[in-house]
Amino acid sequence: MAARLGCEEGGEDAITDPLGDPRALVAKGDLNSVTRGNEHVLRARFSDASYFVRRDRQQRLEAFLPRLATMTFQERLGSVLDKVGRVERLTAILAQHLGLDASATATAARAAHLSKADLATNMVVEMTSLQGEVGRQYALADGEPEAVAEAIFEHYLPRNAGDRTASSLPGLVVGLADRLDSLMGLFAAGLQPTGARDPFALRRAAIGLVQNLMDRNVRFDLRRGLRQAAEGLPIDAPESAQAECLAFITGRQSALLLGDGHRYDVVEAVLAAQGHDPAGAAAGAAALQHWAESEDWATTLQSFARCVRITRSQPTSAGLNTAGLIEPAEKELAAALQEAEAKPRKPGSMDDFLNAFRPMVPAVSRFFNDVLVMAEDPAVRANRLALLQRIVALADGVADLSKMEGF
Repeated sequence: MAARLGCEEGGEDAITDPLGDPRALVAKGDLNSVTRGNEHVLRARFSDASYFVRRDRQQRLEAFLPRLATMTFQERLGSVLDKVGRVERLTAILAQHLGLDASATATAARAAHLSKADLATNMVVEMTSLQGEVGRQYALADGEPEAVAEAIFEHYLPRNAGDRTASSLPGLVVGLADRLDSLMGLFAAGLQPTGARDPFALRRAAIGLVQNLMDRNVRFDLRRGLRQAAEGLPIDAPESAQAECLAFITGRQSALLLGDGHRYDVVEAVLAAQGHDPAGAAAGAAALQHWAESEDWATTLQSFARCVRITRSQPTSAGLNTAGLIEPAEKELAAALQEAEAKPRKPGSMDDFLNAFRPMVPAVSRFFNDVLVMAEDPAVRANRLALLQRIVALADGVADLSKMEGF
């Protein structure tokens, strides 16, 4: 039935849905009332906002910093102003660690200094969702460099699922410092999330930290970052708290990687070795999934697994003595190992590791077919175990393949 607007003779002034759904019938008078009501609310809200902005702009953004001393971040961790000081300190450390140039370092330092100033403005006190955005706009109005204003805004990114990540290095570094301080500080205070309870939004902070590093492919050791954050806290943050915090962050990355379609065993294997480096772990998971789908993967995995299984219950050898190798098969394997170790490899690279190991597969098979590893002679046995331990060590810092299906 065609839509009808207006009224028919003797009919009722109404709007009829094109599909004739009676739930969509709305009296035009009521619709006008709703419109006028919404307009009234919006005018009042914009009038309030205009007033708040005029009040705020009577002083520079930096002038709001002292007010942060009256705002508590957490009882044992001090005020928001105390947190700003920690973020500034950590930003300087991270900027150097991540290799920012002098200009980007200065931008990050200034943005860290002003990063929370807008929390004390009338505008953000009344409209908290505008934190960061107000800081950016007020910084620009004060004549701050655009890069500084953008970093103030970006250090909050991503704010929620689907939001964009920081596009500038200064914004990324300040956001990294902010999240590391919050995560490490609150774990040290014993306020880590429990069950569904997460009053300080630490899950969101951990996800944002991981997403920023992954999206920008920035290699960063979270163990070092958490340790540096712990050193700036007003309370003790023992190694046990740092390890617990790292495991929490790694758990968030696991969920992200699984959500991206990676296999569970792939994620477990990579995070076991590279959970401290989100960007490296993401690259490793993508590469290992590709390898695990190749035709010869089962053979490659089983060859490596044989080396692992026979050595993992044995003490670490003093070292390989190539002159003490007797059988041709063990000499052949030692030569293949030396060739693999000589290949250039980037830290944590899954492709570099597996491209180095895969040519060794035939030599590994001949070794186990022809050589008795657990020989009666202790010196011979120790040397053969040392050879296999060197092969197993090729995967150090790359992946724990024992977590792979079929190992």
